[in-house]
Formats: sequence, C-alpha cells, structure tokens
Amino acid sequence: MADAADIQGTPPAPARRRWLRRTVVLLAGTPVLAALIYAPAQPARAAQSGSGTVDVQLDTLTPSAPVKGDTLTISGSVVNNGRETITDAHVGLRVGPLLTDRDAIDEVAERTEYRPGSDPKEIDPAFAVKFPTLPSKVRQEFTLKVPVNKLELDKDGVYQLGVSVSGTGARSSEQVLGIERTFLPWQPETAGKRSHLSYVWPLISTTHLTAETGSDETQTPVFEDDDLAAELAPGGRLGRMVTLGKELPVTWVIDPDLLYTVDAMTKGYRVRTPDGRKVPGRNKAVAEQWLSSLEAAVQGKKVVALPFADPDLASLAHRGKDVSGTLGQLRPATDKAKQAVETVLHVTPSTDFSWPVNGAVDPAIVNVATSAGAHNVLTRSDSLQEAGGLGYTPSAARPIGAGATAVVADARLSTAFDGDMLSAGSSVLAVQKFLAQSLALNLQPTDQQRSFVVAPQRTPSLSQVETMAAALRGLQAGRWTQPQDLEAAAAAKPDPGATTQVPGAGQYPEDLRKQELPQSAFEKIRSTQNTLDHFKVILSAPDRVEIPFGNTTNREMSTSWRGRPQEARQYRDSVQQYLIGLTERVQLIPKTDATLSGHSATIPVTVKNGLVQDVHGLVLRVKSANPTRLMFGDSGEDEQDVTVQAQHSQTLKFTANATASGPVEVTAQLYTKDGVPYGKERRFTVEATEITPTVMFVIAGGMLLLVLAGIKMYASRKRVAARAAAEDTQQQSDETPDTGAQSDGTSGPGETVDR
Repeated sequence: MADAADIQGTPPAPARRRWLRRTVVLLAGTPVLAALIYAPAQPARAAQSGSGTVDVQLDTLTPSAPVKGDTLTISGSVVNNGRETITDAHVGLRVGPLLTDRDAIDEVAERTEYRPGSDPKEIDPAFAVKFPTLPSKVRQEFTLKVPVNKLELDKDGVYQLGVSVSGTGARSSEQVLGIERTFLPWQPETAGKRSHLSYVWPLISTTHLTAETGSDETQTPVFEDDDLAAELAPGGRLGRMVTLGKELPVTWVIDPDLLYTVDAMTKGYRVRTPDGRKVPGRNKAVAEQWLSSLEAAVQGKKVVALPFADPDLASLAHRGKDVSGTLGQLRPATDKAKQAVETVLHVTPSTDFSWPVNGAVDPAIVNVATSAGAHNVLTRSDSLQEAGGLGYTPSAARPIGAGATAVVADARLSTAFDGDMLSAGSSVLAVQKFLAQSLALNLQPTDQQRSFVVAPQRTPSLSQVETMAAALRGLQAGRWTQPQDLEAAAAAKPDPGATTQVPGAGQYPEDLRKQELPQSAFEKIRSTQNTLDHFKVILSAPDRVEIPFGNTTNREMSTSWRGRPQEARQYRDSVQQYLIGLTERVQLIPKTDATLSGHSATIPVTVKNGLVQDVHGLVLRVKSANPTRLMFGDSGEDEQDVTVQAQHSQTLKFTANATASGPVEVTAQLYTKDGVPYGKERRFTVEATEITPTVMFVIAGGMLLLVLAGIKMYASRKRVAARAAAEDTQQQSDETPDTGAQSDGTSGPGETVDR
C-alpha cells in the first residue's frame, strides 16, 4: 500500500530532508530572507521595553532646585531613530526614588536604558505630552509643566527624575521607547546646617607673548598671534568669565601673565605673521575694555595670584629639579605675580596658593609647590583620597606637614563640567548633577560645619563657563550651601579624622605624567638663561632684555603647554634663537690679513654694536699664535677695554712687534669682565717682514745721494737765475741816453745848460 505522503505528492523522509536543505540554500541566496533565517534571537527585555528606539533630550529644567509652590517646567525634544513610525506616543515624567548617597547619584547617571522595576511609574498621565505619531528621524519638541506638589516629594534629598517616551509601533503594544534621567534636588527650606562652598574662577590662557621686542626705543612687544583678542571680546571665553564672575560668589584665581599680556596690548603691540613679518596689532580697544571690566569685577572679591605664567609644578618636580637653576625660577615668579596684579588691577592678591595640574600631588610636587613660599597646595580628593572610613566627606583643609596645608577640592564637583557642554541637553544634565552632588554632601551624617572647594578645569571652554555659571546661580538661593572664599576654606579647622598622607610617587596618574615637559626642555631653558646672564652684563640698560626674557623663561615652563609638545618645543627654540641673534649684534668685524714692515706697527680691530643701547664691560684680547716671531705688548697677547655707543662701531689699535719675518696667525676675541668669551673669535694672518742693518745702510746711502743731488740741482738753478738777471740789467743800460743830468736837476761836470 502506498504511503500517504506519496499519494499526496510529498517526497519520502530522506528525500524530504534533501528537499528542505535545497530550499534553505536557495532562500539563503536572497539577502533579506537569509537575514530572517539566520537572525539571532533578541533579548526579551529589549523587545519588551524598546528602550533606545527614541532619543530624548532635555533642553531646560526650571527651577533647577524647586521649592513648595513652584511649577517644574521641562522642555526638550524627541527623535524616533527607528525605521517605523511610532503611534500613540507620549512623553511622561517619572519621579523617584530618593537617592541615598553620592554613589547612587553616579550609578543613576550612568544608566542609558529603561529598567522595569528600577525606574518608577509615570506620574499622573494628565501632565503627559501626547504625539499621535513619531515619524522616523523627525525631531519633535515637548514641554512638560508639573506643579511640584504633584511630584509626591517627601524627605529632603536628591530624587531621580526621568523623562520617558512610550508608544506603539505597527505590530506591538505600548512600551517605553526611550528615557533620559536627571536629578531633582529637594531642599524646600533652609537647612539647619549649611556647607561652606568655595568656587575657583580661573582666568588663565595659553602663551601668546614672545620675548621679542622691537628695535625701537619703545620696545613694542611682539605677539605670536592675535588669537587672544577673540577670548577677550565680550562674547569670548575670557570676556564671559569676567561678566559672569562679577555677579557670582567666586574666588578669582589669576595667572598674572595674562594680565601682563593684555596690558601689553593696551600700549600698542605687533603680531608676527606666518611669513615672518610683524604687523601692528588691531585689538588695543578690546584689551582696554576687558581690563577695565575685570578691574571693576574683582573689587571686593578675593583674588589669588598664581606664580607668573602658571608654571607646571609636576613637570618641575619630576623632570626639572635636577637641572641647575630651574627651581630658582619659582620665587621670582611669585614676586612678579603680586606686582603684576597690584599694578594692573589695583588690588592686593594672595600669593599663598599653588595649583598642580588636576590637583594631583606626590611628595616631590608638594616640595616644589611650597618652595616659592606658598603654604597652601590646591589638590583634589581623587589624589588625596580618604582611607579612614569616616562615612562623610571632611572639610577641604588638611595639614600635611612642614607648615603646609592641602586644600582638597571635591573631585566630583570639580569635574562636573569637564565634558562637552555645547548642547543644551549636556549642560542641563551637568547642572542638575552638580546641584544633586552638593546637596548630597550637605546631607551626609555629621554635625560638623564643613567647607568644600570646587576647582574646575584651568581653561574652561565658553560653553563650560556658561554651564558653571548656571550651576552657581542654582546654589545662590543658599538653602544648603553658603559661599566662602578660598582663603577662608584653607584656614578652616581641619577634621582630625581626615587623611593627611600625601600619596607616593607611584600613585601619580600615568596619563598626567606622559604630558609633562621633558628634561630636555629644562636643559634648553637653562642654556638660554646662561646666554642671557652673559649678555646682560655688557648692557648699559640690562632691564630692557632681562625683564622680557625673564618673563619668557617662566612662560617656557607654563602648564598651558600640556598636550602641545611640538608647540612648546618651537616656542623654546624661537626664544633661544632670538636671544642669540641679539648677542650677535655686538661682534668683531671680520678682518683681512695684514703685513707688518719693520719691527713694530699698529694693528686695528673693530667692534660693532648693532643694539639700540650702549655696551660696556667688554674686553678685547688679541693673541699671537707665535710670540717668538710676533708679540703684542710685553707678551704674546694684549687687551683693551671696550665701550661702544648704540648703533656705532669702535676701532681699537694694538701695537705689534716683529722679531722675525714670516706669517703669524692672530686671534681676536671679546670677553666679559668675568673672563667669559663673548661672541665668535676672529682669526687673521699678519705677515712680518724682517729689515737687516745692511739694508738699512743701503737705504740711508740712497737717501744721502738723493739729498746731495737735490742740493746740486738747487745751486745750478741759482747760478742760471743770476746770469739771467745780469743780462737783463746790461740790456737796459744800452737802451738809455747819457745826459749827465742828475736826478735832482743840477748839472754835473762838463754839462751845458741851455737857459
């Protein structure tokens, strides 16, 4: 009897398996079908929640720290990143739970997907914003407005705040398709114990000013570029920092080199172009306006001046301390800092603070940081970490020995605005997290009055500055913090249980160590300084080079070179090359070979001064390579003091004595008063010619013959002239008649007078 499968036309089992395999291979040749066949199974939770399909961005959240009676307003946008249109969508608000500590805040901030069971339910749907459809790739905006009393906030503290999008696709039920989380700090009444908060407001920029000054008497400064003007403009980074900082409770921490640089712009400056030309700077007015605004903004505020040019303390401690003279630059940098702030801003700053990069310290850094007289080292809690299990964050001030105090900035608050704050969403999230962390600090279990410090990045971007200001404005209500200046924070009573042990060198972050200036940089700086020391002793006005090059030495050690090793190297090279070029303007003029005939003669050597100031304190020495043949003075060498007026040359003459004929090499070299060679030596050859007594007798005899011949010629000419005179007289006598009359009218003998 035939098999039922055969009757129905279906192949038998072995054949059926072969048919199925052929069918699968055939279908797999079609990409879409192959994808369906071989697609891996999706996780069940993703299929249920759909989280991540829609991107949610928050643009505004006001008020950032509400009180009773407020209405919370949240605006933002949603984008459907899927291919299918979403229907029956709505944006809702989810509040809670209450976060118990700072670690919980960090954990929530790292979440990206919706978590059923962890994320709370939506509040009253009446406050949701509905979208009938969410087409693919189309951004749509929303605004949620919810009275605070509808949020069911109970205890004081930090609450998780979620803005979610729910909806349905073509073939699914409603599910959460996207969520963005932030934080809502809830402290409706002023806390009985408020923390002191010190916020560092850094005015620091990169290096723009060169050591080069004009050859004119006014010493017009030369800038590497004119980029600083864009930062100083009212809408620029530094311009906004001044405008915003004026209205905020901050401590100004200033690099005095920035003040010096901007002040130089106000007096007229030039800018070096890429092709090497120097053109007049055009932003004098911008610099004047910025300085005027800053002077007004700092009145009545605390100002901390960093050492001039903000030297890289970690690089000095790890790479520069073994290079002679390097650490000696810190004390003058501190002295210049105070003078610059007082001169430009007319306020007296504190110079008692040092600030290592990112607050990272080790024993060597602390020693260098305090070597210039600063007693307070601004560090950070991720470097000087707590190990005692206090259960709360202690005050910033920590005594670390030798009269020094570590002022420990809170790492979470200090790095809150490190990221890209260009988008409104990033800025809002950063502000809310900052406020949440500051409230969580104040709510920690301790009755002590504590002082906290925030030390943000050294050179925040414009968007970061705006976000920092927004966060500080959120604290200005003062319900859980009150402002305090940095000096007061450093002087606050330290917690006896706080860590005071400075971490060892092995704990210094490797990524920061890789950015340090190399030892070769400090060796180059030392070489330049040596050249400067030898140069300035010959100048009548040494401060004209000592001041600009001294400032440039500090700039070469600046923290601003971190992450820019090539630019730092080019800057050091340009400084050294320019200084060498100046020293070469005082030089010996190359001299051609000379011939010395006779036993002695004078040899001229010329010194040229191409500077715009007089030079003195130089000694010119000439030296014979063979004193037995050619001598200067009583030996083989002689010297004379040199003083040359600006833009002039001076020729000095040296007496040379020859004792034998033949060529002799002579070396001329300038020296400073302390015996250090100055500039290039000049070599030339003197050809000495010996004159014997026989030759002298022959020359004398020839001279005598010349004299005798001259006398003979003179006598002969005189006789010829006498004969010619006699002949003329005789000729006149023959032509006159003989009347016998005397000249007085009387008659002579035998004369007949016709009466």
